[in-house]
Amino acid sequence: CLDKPGVSFCTRTTHQENAITNAIEIFDSSSGIHFMTSNNDCGVREYDMERFQLLNHFRFPWPVNHTSISPDGKLVAVVGDDVNGLLVDARNGKTVASVAGHLDYSFASAWHPDGRIFATGNQDKTCRVWDLRNLHTPVAILKGNIGAVRSIRFSADGQFLVVAEPADFVHIYNTKENFGTKQKR
Repeated sequence: CLDKPGVSFCTRTTHQENAITNAIEIFDSSSGIHFMTSNNDCGVREYDMERFQLLNHFRFPWPVNHTSISPDGKLVAVVGDDVNGLLVDARNGKTVASVAGHLDYSFASAWHPDGRIFATGNQDKTCRVWDLRNLHTPVAILKGNIGAVRSIRFSADGQFLVVAEPADFVHIYNTKENFGTKQKR
């Protein structure tokens, strides 16, 4: 695949037939720019983009649909084909905590820029917002209209959370008002 114009690095993340790369996350680390893949083979892989090298390969008991790394680079939110989401140590992949409340598989995760709040998006048509200081109860349960929550992002300043469904709905929440103000597009 390196024979294609403009391709600097190409690797096959796995050789299993059913393995699909579901998502990628690009982030800055102390050693440069890295990216993380979320795979159906139950793995999460971290690569160094400048040295084109696999740095970590973490395994989980279920296919991984999405990962996102905390702003300080210490935690990774991991969601997939399980009702619970995980927070894992970014250095070794060990589970630090889990979050429970969703009723189906999750497809998305995102961190607020403050590093204290993160969100998970699920097939149960909800986005749940979590605070690291109390993971037993979500800060907010944001309901979709008719489809799974497939994509979520916080704005760079943390004021907004955008939640997308595959059925053409996008919801914009104001985080400063405890997610109470919503616009639907």
